[in-house]
Amino acid sequence: MDFTGIKKLLIIRLSSLGDILLSTPLIRSIKIKYPDISIDFLLKEQYKEILLFNHYLSNVIEYKTGKIDKKNLIGLLRKNNYDLVIDLQNNFRSGKINRKLNVKFVKFNKRTLDKILLVKFKINKLKDAPQIPVRYSQSLTDFSLDDNGLDLFIPKNTSTQLIDEELYIGFAPGSRHYTKMWLKEYYIELGNMLVKEGYKVVLFGGKDDLQICYYLSSKITGSINLSNDNRVINIAADMKRCKAVVCNDSGLMHVACALKIPVLTFFGSTVKEFGFTPYKNKSVVVENEGLYCRPCSHIGKDKCPEKHFKCMKELTPESAFDKLKLLLNTK
Repeated sequence: MDFTGIKKLLIIRLSSLGDILLSTPLIRSIKIKYPDISIDFLLKEQYKEILLFNHYLSNVIEYKTGKIDKKNLIGLLRKNNYDLVIDLQNNFRSGKINRKLNVKFVKFNKRTLDKILLVKFKINKLKDAPQIPVRYSQSLTDFSLDDNGLDLFIPKNTSTQLIDEELYIGFAPGSRHYTKMWLKEYYIELGNMLVKEGYKVVLFGGKDDLQICYYLSSKITGSINLSNDNRVINIAADMKRCKAVVCNDSGLMHVACALKIPVLTFFGSTVKEFGFTPYKNKSVVVENEGLYCRPCSHIGKDKCPEKHFKCMKELTPESAFDKLKLLLNTK
């Protein structure tokens, strides 16, 4: 893409945690290639912390849902006189913003039809699809990313509760959807296997994960529960001290990747082809390959449509333990 004449650009990705982190390679690559361009980012207010300390951005702007807030937002965005909008959300809300700003914009190709074909009919046109950060960059013609992975910047004065000397393994057992969650009894079994090997398990999660993290902490010997009310920077500051993170296909998986921590992640109802696998980070994806009903959704479901949940039940703690040991011992 020709960036001649572009002085200010706006990137729109309103939500969620993982999707916003997956946009950071694009932010960084644009700024490094074109240092004179000022980049602003628009997201929902609850995710502002994720990019607040990103020094490649000029401004992080909050999207609020009230009518007055939306009117004020459009006024602010118009005053900023953007030369280009990069719409990575590509939905009704972001489209409405684009129309009201009336400036040049490009948008992310969500490949919605291809996802439907894979979920509903198991017709796989996403077999060779790149990961989401690369697909974000393809919104710009002939633009390539650097090789440095995801970014999450933590202020130096952020308090931590862990010490460097311990052998910590992080567990992030939560997810918005049941079919994306490895079984809690499996997390417990794996956790106690790791304790016998001299590791200490640390539980991470946000507001929606408080219950499961509390339950696991009561069952895993000597574990530390650091789940909180969605303070991602605090989670990241402690997670950084872990030797590896065991998690589901979730936002905290991408947090671990941004921190360059080895990741062992479980994919149940979702599959690699959707593009949300760990990006440019040491990792192992554990999945039940060849299961006829996968994927049953591109975002997850509240229950298994087939009522057997084999996509997760057949991923045993013993297998996960062996894969995690290999991950920890691989340079």
